[in-house]
Amino acid sequence: MLQEKLSPPPGAKRARKRVGRGDGSGHGTYSGRGCKGQKSRAGYKMRPGFEGGQLPLIKRLPEKRGFHNPFRTEYSTVKVGDLGVFEPESEVTPEKLVAAGMVKSLRQPIKILAGGEISQPLVVKANKFSAAAKAKIEAAGGKTEEIGLEAKSD
Repeated sequence: MLQEKLSPPPGAKRARKRVGRGDGSGHGTYSGRGCKGQKSRAGYKMRPGFEGGQLPLIKRLPEKRGFHNPFRTEYSTVKVGDLGVFEPESEVTPEKLVAAGMVKSLRQPIKILAGGEISQPLVVKANKFSAAAKAKIEAAGGKTEEIGLEAKSD
């Protein structure tokens, strides 16, 4: 079948509603706008989020407002107390943390936080350390080594 002979199926095309053409049309008098009020006037346009003067939802929920930085760096976090599963004097790398199940993937950089206690000396390599975590690892006789923030893929 040729393209120029195609036509829409019956009932697919409808004539537009012609309002204000007398009461006999069913859309006369108020032309489908109801009686009086802001919505019945010509030029009426309501901005998004307007609730008729009621305090809008966007102002009632403070956590939904404000700035969200799309370029921030999100870290996978590991507590110092969780590093006790590694052998003393061993080297803890991001790959070993993934293997141990402490971090899901290497997509996000890893930050070591100070939660918990550590008793054995470890050489910990991560992208970032909190000051308190660094102090705890070094107090246990271990070493900390910051590695770069290069993007890794699984």
